[in-house]
Amino acid sequence: MIGYVTIGTNNFDAALQFYDSLFASVGVSRLWKHGNMAAWGTTRDKPVLSIARPFDGKVATAGNGTMVALKMTSRAEVDAFHAKWLALGGTNEGDPGPRGEHGFYGGYFRDLDGNKLNAYVPA
Repeated sequence: MIGYVTIGTNNFDAALQFYDSLFASVGVSRLWKHGNMAAWGTTRDKPVLSIARPFDGKVATAGNGTMVALKMTSRAEVDAFHAKWLALGGTNEGDPGPRGEHGFYGGYFRDLDGNKLNAYVPA
């Protein structure tokens, strides 16, 4: 159902470097960049995460209650992705670990613009 998710950035060049390095750590590359927008994913026919400067020219803001979840293949990959995120200057919003009673495992963080994301492995 989801084709792509776009989050805003106020420093496009810094965000490009951040996400290029972050996604490279799990073998995902940038699929495209056009003007003020870029996207990362495994293929163009699967969901991607994109960043963009707001089209209206106003300041990008992080949504309160908005979060993008990035599916990983293992708990070790969640741990490594979370660590990479922090090493690149992102902030911790919850250390990797089990959540709930059904085996869900996730780590939470915010990017350079304050957007909240998580890396997880479903139960």
